[in-house]
Amino acid sequence: MGMRVLVIGSGGREHALVWKLAQSPRVEQLYAAPGNPGMAAQAECIDIKADDIEGLLDFAQQNRIGLTVVGPEAPLVKGIVDAFRSAGLEIFGPTAAAARLEGSKVFAKNLFKKYGIPTARFEVFDDVSAARAYAATFTNQGQSVVVKAHGLAAGKGVVVAADQTDAEEATTRIMQDKSFGASGDQIVVEECLVGQELSFFAISDGRNFLPLLSAQDHKRIFENDEGPNTGGMGAYTNPPLYTPILYQRIAEEVIKPTIAAMRQEGCPYTGVLYAGLMITAEGPKVLEYNARFGDPETQVLMPMIKSDLLPLLAGAAREDLTGVSVELETGACVGVVLASGGYPGSYQKGKVIQGLEDLDAGTMVFQAGTALRDGCLITDGGRVLAVVCRGDSIREAIDTVYRETAKVSFEGMHYRRDIGRRALSE
Repeated sequence: MGMRVLVIGSGGREHALVWKLAQSPRVEQLYAAPGNPGMAAQAECIDIKADDIEGLLDFAQQNRIGLTVVGPEAPLVKGIVDAFRSAGLEIFGPTAAAARLEGSKVFAKNLFKKYGIPTARFEVFDDVSAARAYAATFTNQGQSVVVKAHGLAAGKGVVVAADQTDAEEATTRIMQDKSFGASGDQIVVEECLVGQELSFFAISDGRNFLPLLSAQDHKRIFENDEGPNTGGMGAYTNPPLYTPILYQRIAEEVIKPTIAAMRQEGCPYTGVLYAGLMITAEGPKVLEYNARFGDPETQVLMPMIKSDLLPLLAGAAREDLTGVSVELETGACVGVVLASGGYPGSYQKGKVIQGLEDLDAGTMVFQAGTALRDGCLITDGGRVLAVVCRGDSIREAIDTVYRETAKVSFEGMHYRRDIGRRALSE
């Protein structure tokens, strides 16, 4: 008898999770809430919003769901894991207290300081004048400074200020104009670390962890990392700087101490630990933690996991990964996000998506901002979908994904043409 599994969310990340879980022989029935048209091929989509904890809990109880997998961060911070566990249901993700690693940058940074986890020099402020004065200690020396809203801000609450004017504008926007609401009641001001960014993913049961892969995403809208930040325009796995030696440092200096610290604080961390790192001359330093899988990184991570995903997620949910292992594919995986024209600013919806039926059999498409209208797949968001391809090498994966991407079209479609190119230059 297989397991009934519910995946919460509606984006490309959740589509990738559904795609991978659908391959498990242990899954009897897959549901996605609310899901999207792409997920409908593998899961029954349920019209319940991702943050409707009461509605999701009722559905899980009525439909004998054996495991719930939470995609986005908002329901985690709201306490969906606590609610499901209280009802005796297994759910993959951290409790509300543990999700503060992402939900409160103040909590996270203070934890790093207390337990000696490497991070940027920082201070926390609830006063604009004091924050600006601290920022000036960096900008007066010609250094950039980073200003962060303490709470969730849909990935947009971090400003890298090149000078004091930028820093003062950021503090005004976050703390006085309340651009991110109550998330701007406090801010973190920190030094701007220099190095290469790296995303590292591990699955934790509260005591131990299993490493997955590393990835690099591309946040800026235009080539050469120019233009405004986005939710992510593409990603690739295991960049050249991710060596066995670097992995050991990340494991020993970052991941293990974080898991131990969370246990010490009385909020053991279960679920995926997504560490956003800066690899500096001194070694890896934590920029931030996320309490869920990344987007678009998940779209390139899932095709690289050779083994069954269900035992891994279920083991973490049960707080026991004993006997669970992960087998990874060789080679590389690259994903290119196709976005609506105008994104991340204003954009139009309702554009007909064409060419998906022309893609090669090995090409994966993970939908995000899509909808169905009169039997046609149309755009319904800023980031519309990701085209994802594997290869024996990063070069082969890049060449293949761009050959496939050229087959897809919709009015105003925009995508970056340099995803993964950095790896080739290294």
